[in-house]
Amino acid sequence: MSPASPCYETLRRAFSWNIPKRYNMGVACSDAHADGTGKPALIFVEESGATRTYSFDELKALTNRFANALVAGGLARGDRVAVFLPQAPETAIAHIGAFKAGLISVPLFTLFGDEALEYRLAASGARALVTDLSGLAKLERVRDRLPELEHVFVIGSDPGAGHARLFDAALAAASDRFTPVDTTPDDPGIIIFTSGTTGNPKGALHGHRVLLGHLPCLQVIHQGMPQPGDLHWTPADWAWIGGLFDVLFPTLHLGVPVLAHRARKFDPEAAMALMADHGVRNVFLPPTALKLLRQADVKPRALKLRSLLTGGESLGAELGAFVAERLGVEAREIYGQTECNLVVGSNSNFFPIRAGAMGKPMPGHDVRIVDDAGVALPVGEEGHIAIRAGDPVMMLEYWRNPEATAQKYAGEVLLTGDRGRQDEDGYLWYVGRADDVITSAGYRIGPGEIEDCLLKHPAVALAAVVGVPDPVRTEAVKAWLVLKPGFSGTPELASELQEHVKARLSAHEYPRQVAFAEELPMTATGKILRRELRARG
Repeated sequence: MSPASPCYETLRRAFSWNIPKRYNMGVACSDAHADGTGKPALIFVEESGATRTYSFDELKALTNRFANALVAGGLARGDRVAVFLPQAPETAIAHIGAFKAGLISVPLFTLFGDEALEYRLAASGARALVTDLSGLAKLERVRDRLPELEHVFVIGSDPGAGHARLFDAALAAASDRFTPVDTTPDDPGIIIFTSGTTGNPKGALHGHRVLLGHLPCLQVIHQGMPQPGDLHWTPADWAWIGGLFDVLFPTLHLGVPVLAHRARKFDPEAAMALMADHGVRNVFLPPTALKLLRQADVKPRALKLRSLLTGGESLGAELGAFVAERLGVEAREIYGQTECNLVVGSNSNFFPIRAGAMGKPMPGHDVRIVDDAGVALPVGEEGHIAIRAGDPVMMLEYWRNPEATAQKYAGEVLLTGDRGRQDEDGYLWYVGRADDVITSAGYRIGPGEIEDCLLKHPAVALAAVVGVPDPVRTEAVKAWLVLKPGFSGTPELASELQEHVKARLSAHEYPRQVAFAEELPMTATGKILRRELRARG
């Protein structure tokens, strides 16, 4: 897709999937661009600020070495390799090496505690794990309950006594020549566990085709990547589908370098400096990061951004305006989930962006609004956001969970668990999670619009809206708010905020209850845990 792409409707009509009969994500992300020219693949910025660049040629050699180390350890096609690391070169090497060896990688978030780590390692049946000393300390407390885990590779310092092996030593002892396993697009390549906001996390098993399935949306969002000088970064952890498949893997697939750096905590000033100092051109900033930038009132730097992707929760008009003003680019929203990612997007070069709308279905993706049986609903009617089955970006199944897999589908569509509507011009509008929709006095109320309205008030930094039991209305709208510095959560301010919403939205949507908090409960991916707020009453 070139920068001068045709209009949206033409693009949609002309698009067709070209999925090869043989495809391996690891080969596509390293070997395909290892042409001996030293083309940069990863630029790693350490906490100290020191920078190390890895070329595609080096990435090919290093991933070959790790693939050989895994095979020498007895791992066979289909075995699982867990990766318990932050953004780092070893993270990419571990995943890509596993793909090339025909194995299934399992990304794990570094902030997981002992129980979360144990659950995912046990559920996936991982035979190997790549981690650092911090992760090793957690592992040692649960390892005796993980009989299938045979190999542990540790990056950084020598782990000392025990059963762990130094990652660098394993690579040094292995050959840099490896014949990648001949995989099909449907062969399993990665298990990504859901956030687990309700019940135990489920492992979404994806085939190698999932990487190809991400490309149409990213091409629209980034207006024809690659372009000269493109460099992609995200603060999102590489343990989540957003960090891995919105940034790392597709960017490498396209031959564009990725900036690797993730601070222990998102610092708005540091993030702005990082993008400016390294000339980042393309960025994925989740709404939570954008809210923190807005809250910190970070002043513009000499940025070189040309495209910004955001998603994970509804952005809202207020944040969109902030991005345009402070970062100098358009906030292009995407929609998807771990099971089926990047199916909706926006870019005003293809169609006007409507404030509050998610965007439109991206080329190759059939996104519908359906009823409980999976039947398409009329334009404008609220229902389940669903995607037609068979999409390359869609999971193969929930790992070892056929019952949950069956429940995810209705007829010929995958149900996302989100509710929305589609207008007469094809724009999709997010209403909320199916269990987040508030029923009050006969009205069905989505929290997103109210939250966006509250964020427009100068006192509000973060907002979350939930429904709480009400003897008359079934549920009442309650707002939980984090205030900006200099504001106090007084009854007077609560009344002012109620009037703010009432005047701008409607009388039935304003929060009848207002609560102030120092922080809001969130998942590890930065999504607000509304169920915890509902439980507080």
